Amino acid sequence: MFVARSIAADHKDLIHDVSYDFHGRRMATCSSDQSVKVWDKSENGEWHCTASWKTHSGSVWRVTWAHPEFGQVLASCSFDRTAAVWEEIVGESNDKQRGLSHWIKRTTLVDSRTSVTDVKFAPKHMGLMLTTCSADGVVRIYEAPDVMNLSQWSLQHEISCKLSCSCISWNPSSSRAHPAMFAVGSDDSNVTYGGKVQIYEYNENTRKYAKAETLMTVTDAVHDIAFAPNLGRSFHVLAIATKDVRIFKLVPMRKESTSTGPTKFEVQIVAQFDNHNSQVWRVSWNITSTLLASSGDDGCVRLWKANYMDNWKCTGILKGDGSPLTGSSGQPTAMSTVVGSSVQTSQNALNGMSAGRIGKRAPFAPPLRQLTSPKINQHPAYY
Repeated sequence: MFVARSIAADHKDLIHDVSYDFHGRRMATCSSDQSVKVWDKSENGEWHCTASWKTHSGSVWRVTWAHPEFGQVLASCSFDRTAAVWEEIVGESNDKQRGLSHWIKRTTLVDSRTSVTDVKFAPKHMGLMLTTCSADGVVRIYEAPDVMNLSQWSLQHEISCKLSCSCISWNPSSSRAHPAMFAVGSDDSNVTYGGKVQIYEYNENTRKYAKAETLMTVTDAVHDIAFAPNLGRSFHVLAIATKDVRIFKLVPMRKESTSTGPTKFEVQIVAQFDNHNSQVWRVSWNITSTLLASSGDDGCVRLWKANYMDNWKCTGILKGDGSPLTGSSGQPTAMSTVVGSSVQTSQNALNGMSAGRIGKRAPFAPPLRQLTSPKINQHPAYY
C-alpha cells in the first residue's frame, strides 16, 4: 500500500500545476490566485514553502523547471497571454538578505495574443530553449543565446498548428539519428476535426520545424501528452490523456538518401484504456519508460505497465486518501508489483505534478478537479 500525506499549500484558488525539479527535491506549484510557490524537501521528508510570489495578472496554468546545469530557473505561463522566466539568486554578502535566496523575473514573453496554455524547456542537449503553446494555435520556441544572461531570449520559431493548443511535449531522445521533435495536443472540442495530436520535426536543411505526422484517430480534446524517455530505442512512444489513456508507438520509416522532407512514421496504437471512466487530465512516465501514471476525474492515479509481450495492464490504483481500491479481479490493488527503489518518475507529471521518484513509499498526489487533477508526487498532497 502507500501513504498519503497532505500539504497545506495555502493557495487562495485552484492549483493547476505542480512540477518537480530534476532531482525531485524541490517542487513548484501555480494557481488561479496568480502566484507560484516553491517548496523544498527537508531531510525528514517534509515539504516546506521557501518562496511565494505573484507571477502574473491572470490564472497561472503551468510551471516548469529548467535543467539544473542552467541554474535554478523556472518558467510559468498564464491566462494573461504571457510566459515568464524566473531565476533564484542568493543575496550578496553586503546585502541584508545575505545567504538568503529569492526569485527574480528575468524576462516576460509577450508574443501570444491569447492565453498561453503550456510551457516546456527543451531537452538540455539542445541548449537553453523554451517552448510555449497558446490558445491561438501557435507554438513558439525561444532560445537564450547566453545562458548567463536570462533576460535575453530570442524567438527562433513560430509554428501555426491551426487548432487551439493545450499541451506540448519534447521528445527527450538525444540520439543523432533522431532530429529534434515535439508533439502538441489540442483541446478543441469539435470532434469532427480529427488529428488533435500533431508531431513536428526539425529539418536541418530548411532550419525550420515541419509537421511530420498527425494522429488522426485522436478526435477528442487532448489534455496532456508525454513522450517516453527514449533509452536508445529506434522508435518513439507517446502517451496521450484525452477521454481515455492512449499509448502510441511511432516507428520511423526508412528515409531515401535524397529525401529532404520530414521523417514519415508508421503509427501504431499499442494500448487504450478507459478505466478512469472520465476525462484523463495528466499522463507521466517514469525515468525508464517502463511505467506510466495517469490521473482522471475519477479521483484516482492509475499505473500502467507492459509485460515482455508489450501488453499493457493496470498494475496499481492510487486514491488520494490512501485507501485501497478493489481491482477488476476483486482483489485489492497492491503497490508491491510496481513500486521499488529503482523506479523513478519522470520530470513532469500528472495534472500538475511533475515527477519526483516512485519510492518504496508511494509518491502520488490525490486528484484535483478538472484543471487541477492529480499528479505523481514525492508525497501525496491535497490542494
